[in-house]
Amino acid sequence: SRKFFGTLFNTYKLFALYANVDGFTGSEPEVPMSERPDIDKWIISSLNTLISEVDKNYDTYEPTVAGRLIETFVCDNLSNWYVRLNRQRFWRGEMTADKLSAYQTLYTCLETVARLMAPIAPFYADKLYTDLNAVSGRHNEVSVHLADFPVAGETDASLERKMALAQTVTSLVLSIRKNSKIIVRQPLQSLLFPAVDAEQAEDILAVKNLILSEVNVKELKIADSNDHVLVKRVKPNFRELGKRYGKLMKSLAAALNGLSQEQIADLETSGKIGFDLEGTAVEIMTTDVEIISEDMPGWNVASEGRVTVALDITVTDELKKEGNARELVKRIQNYRKTAGFEITDRITIAIESNPEINR
Repeated sequence: SRKFFGTLFNTYKLFALYANVDGFTGSEPEVPMSERPDIDKWIISSLNTLISEVDKNYDTYEPTVAGRLIETFVCDNLSNWYVRLNRQRFWRGEMTADKLSAYQTLYTCLETVARLMAPIAPFYADKLYTDLNAVSGRHNEVSVHLADFPVAGETDASLERKMALAQTVTSLVLSIRKNSKIIVRQPLQSLLFPAVDAEQAEDILAVKNLILSEVNVKELKIADSNDHVLVKRVKPNFRELGKRYGKLMKSLAAALNGLSQEQIADLETSGKIGFDLEGTAVEIMTTDVEIISEDMPGWNVASEGRVTVALDITVTDELKKEGNARELVKRIQNYRKTAGFEITDRITIAIESNPEINR
């Protein structure tokens, strides 16, 4: 109730709030998909992937799997990523093509989710669908249960892959901040990303600015052989390897422990590495080991699967001043909220000079 329905309700509530302010009805001419930004194309592509997966699971009588797919889309992709990243597009003044695109994209997602969830959440889905349709007048059906089930459109696997990488990197960096007790409002200087192959390097550069904005870091660099911040080691899975190389395990563990950083990088890239131990050919796959990244002084490292990041956690005086400015903005926004101001209200701010603030 709290995680899924609460998140979906809050997403609709935000949409309705700004749509009413801007007079968006949902009946405006559609902005062509080719003219929409990548973030809009991504969420629509993810929506089409969701339609295909949910339809397949309904057909095989797996409503629980279908429900979890819808929940993941709404909570992780739509609310926690798309809406949060696009708040400023809804805040902007006049109704530009970009702002209209954001409204139309979010409307499409909400309406489609209502139709997808109708078989397993009939009352909530009907309320969401009819509330949307009451303003837009797009459909003649008086209930979501009289509407056709969605049909999946085109998807962009490359764009979905890049955005998934951005989400993973963001999650890892935020986990480092949390463990280091450095709030997101505090800017940091550098993020290092050791790409395992050329495709991953290209993908991370494509979403670089989005990541930096999300994690509040000034620069992202692709690690190369000259970067000694990231030190990795290989930990054998003794249970699995012991079944195949029982008598050689001592020598094998020593060989894995002695791998150079270049050899570990090759293992990550190719997925395997070979040895000749005591006259026996040994082949080790990435599934046979755990590749662990270790922290270095001034840097913290986190990994998930093939993705590793290193964050410079040093807070200089200049960075601290920027963090204080962001904290000031946050407190002003909180005062606005507790004072009951509307989003359209303009306010005047007076700041009393204080030695603590000056520092």
